[in-house]
Amino acid sequence: MISRVNNSVVGGVYANNTASTTQKKGSASATATEQKSSKVEALKESIDSGNYKVNLSALSKKMADELL
Repeated sequence: MISRVNNSVVGGVYANNTASTTQKKGSASATATEQKSSKVEALKESIDSGNYKVNLSALSKKMADELL
């Protein structure tokens, strides 16, 4: 049997753990968004400068896979 004192301690620990997990998820998604943004910017720059090369082998394989 859990006493009222123990129950409040357990509830407090659970609340702190939940808040910590939520903060970690928020910072992880912010990092992922930053990485995606930087990748998009790099692609834009390479396209604008004319240096972007299409991987024809990978593109044709992907197209063939989609058709099957």
